[in-house]
Amino acid sequence: MTDELEQLAVERVKALFDADHANVQPHSGVNANLAVYGAVLNPGDSILSMKLSHGGHLSHGDAASITGRIFKASHYGVHSETERLDYDAIRDMARKIRPRMIVAGASSYPRLIDYQALRSIADEVSAYLLVDMAHIAGLVAAKVIRAPYRTPIS
Repeated sequence: MTDELEQLAVERVKALFDADHANVQPHSGVNANLAVYGAVLNPGDSILSMKLSHGGHLSHGDAASITGRIFKASHYGVHSETERLDYDAIRDMARKIRPRMIVAGASSYPRLIDYQALRSIADEVSAYLLVDMAHIAGLVAAKVIRAPYRTPIS
């Protein structure tokens, strides 16, 4: 019975988000992020993510999180004048650091993230791109904003 309920939830989430795949098991975004990190990274691998103080999330490698103790985290932030992500600066950091994974997503960044730009940067440095969309999932489901996984890749 549990497997049938889980499959029903998967089908409903796929329909809701117009997605090809869904995992309904994690009970928090932190656990979901840890599952992805554990699947593709090794302890000590480097990640590049948004600074917590600039809107990022604790589970994206902050020193106060287990992710900051397991992985070598570097953080990008917003431009001091525009308060927007500076994708050229992020690209420069990625070229220098050569992270194994770039994490896109935030808990309190109030603007749309250019996932296509981050995908391009990740491809350039042969990094995985993880999009943590926990905080925007409702907006995606309501089709108020475009789903990060539907962003066209050029």
